Amino acid sequence: QVQLVESGGGLGQTGGSVRLSCAASENIFRINPMRWYRQAPGKQREFVAIITSGGITEYAKSVKGRFTISRDNAENTVYLQMNSLKPEDTAVYYCNVITSNGNYWGPGTQVTVSS
Repeated sequence: QVQLVESGGGLGQTGGSVRLSCAASENIFRINPMRWYRQAPGKQREFVAIITSGGITEYAKSVKGRFTISRDNAENTVYLQMNSLKPEDTAVYYCNVITSNGNYWGPGTQVTVSS
């Protein structure tokens, strides 16, 4: 059973930065793409970023150029560096991985951006 735990959320200012981490309970990063999603109040959960086992990354249009996804295989951790924050980045951020055994989500971490 894979367990994902996000951390690093909190209060950020417009134009500021926040770094999120997602730690996994086992070494799944080497073969599985890792994703970040977010869900703002009253809205559907939306894709933010993905990093493949080969290090290829893709981003939602709304965050491209501001957010960076990275991973540390030795630490079983994936990161989301969020720069140039905007109030519309306020959301609960979730880490996600799909393996041959299932689709796993972390409990989420709240990011609130003040204007």
